[in-house]
Amino acid sequence: MTWTAPEVTRTTGPLTGNERETLAGFLAFYRTTLLQKCANLTGAQLAEQTVEPSNLTLLGLIRHMAKVERIWFREALAGLTLPPMYDAEKGKDADFEDLSPDRAPDDYARLVEEIRLADETAAGMSLDTTFTRRGSVYSLRTVHVHMIAEYARHIGHADLLRERLDGTTGA
Repeated sequence: MTWTAPEVTRTTGPLTGNERETLAGFLAFYRTTLLQKCANLTGAQLAEQTVEPSNLTLLGLIRHMAKVERIWFREALAGLTLPPMYDAEKGKDADFEDLSPDRAPDDYARLVEEIRLADETAAGMSLDTTFTRRGSVYSLRTVHVHMIAEYARHIGHADLLRERLDGTTGA
């Protein structure tokens, strides 16, 4: 049986509420939107390059966002030292370039798990919690805003990639 990315119900955030609820709600919305863009596609479809000459694929975006979730929440915010998610010898873009359709179920599950771990890491912290990364001081608030922007940018890419794959648009 061929694996396909599961159906996802997109989370909708509050249109009113405090700052924490709004930031967490919009981040959840964008996270589930990316997963929704991948729903019902096989590993081969997720790994297909559809917009030449770009090497972007939906699977590459899944892998990239898993790495970004890990870096900002668990490594930077929580201060954990974790091994590289992808083969460091293949360069900083291995998340986009070292793809295997056969690993798509694992890559997808990794993103879902990194999202869970990111939420778990941030749950007990104030938005004013700070940490230093590469000589700059950041707050958890800034991480939320950065992650919302990162997802929003890549969902635009995902829209184009998905449309080229099977004509699916919108939502």
